[in-house]
Amino acid sequence: MSGPAHGEKDCLCCGWHWICRIFAHQAFASEGIFYDQKKISHLISLQELGELKIFGADLTDEGSFDVPIAGSDIVFHVATPVNFASEDPENDMIKPAIQGVVNVLKACAKSKTVKRVVLTSSTSAVTINGQNGTGLVMDEKNWTDVEFLSSAKPPTWGHPASKTLAEKHAWKFAQENNIDLITVIPPLIAGPSLTPDIPSSTGLAMCLITGNEFLAKRFEGFANAVRIPVFLNLPSSFTKDTLRYKVPTDFGDFPSKAKLVISSEKLISEGFSFKFGIEEIYDQTLEYFKSKGVLN
Repeated sequence: MSGPAHGEKDCLCCGWHWICRIFAHQAFASEGIFYDQKKISHLISLQELGELKIFGADLTDEGSFDVPIAGSDIVFHVATPVNFASEDPENDMIKPAIQGVVNVLKACAKSKTVKRVVLTSSTSAVTINGQNGTGLVMDEKNWTDVEFLSSAKPPTWGHPASKTLAEKHAWKFAQENNIDLITVIPPLIAGPSLTPDIPSSTGLAMCLITGNEFLAKRFEGFANAVRIPVFLNLPSSFTKDTLRYKVPTDFGDFPSKAKLVISSEKLISEGFSFKFGIEEIYDQTLEYFKSKGVLN
C-alpha cells in the first residue's frame, strides 16, 4: 500500500486502533473519530507514528461527521454500540447502530470527495436463522433472520439484530446515493488490542477460559437458542495445563455437528490470505490477557 498523493486523506470513523496504526506507518494522512473521550489514550499515542487527527463525534448526531469526513477519499466505519448486559437493546444498540451508519454515509455523500466506504459488519448478520439441519453453507449472500431474533430473543440478540439492520440500511443508502460501499464480515474478534480496556468481543471469545460467568452464560445461552454447537479448539498453551484454567468441556445437549459453516471463498478469491490460525490467535490472546492481569 502506498501513501496518498499530496492533499489527500483517509478518514477512519471510530478510529479503530489497528487501522490507525497501519495507516500511520504507511504515511497516510488519517483522521480518527471517537465517541468517548475517556477511551482515546491509545489513539493519542499513535499520533507519534504519523499524521493522525482526532475528532469527537456522536453516532446519533447527523452533522457531527461532516467536518472530519470532508475532503476524505476513503472512509472506514468500524464502530457499533455493544452492550451485552442491555435490557433495552432496541435503544441501546439497534437504533444507534442504524443511525450511526446512515449519518456517516450522509456525510460521505455531502463531501463529494469520498471514493469508497468500508463498513465492518459481522458474521452475526449472516448466520442466525431458524433453519434446521446441519452443514448449511453461509456467505455474503445470506442474511440473519431478524424476525426470528426478535421473537426468540436469545441472550445478546440485540447485537446481531443491530449489525444486520445497520448493514441493510447501509446498502440501501449507498445504492440510492451512488456510494461505492464494501462490507467486511468478520467472525468473533480475538487477539491483542491497543485499547485501554479489553474489547467486548475479545472478552466474549475468552469467557469460557477466564471463567467470566456473566459472558459465559450469554454465550452458551445464545448458542443453545440458535442451535450452534460449541467447539472449543484449545491451543497448545491451554492443553498443556487445562486444569490451571478450568476450561469447561461439558455443554450438555448442545448439537454434536455444526449447523452451518461460513464460506470465505469470495474473500480469498480477492487475494486475501489468513495470517494466523485459531491456535495462534488464542495463544496471542492468552498472552494479552496475562498482560492485562486477567489470567496468570
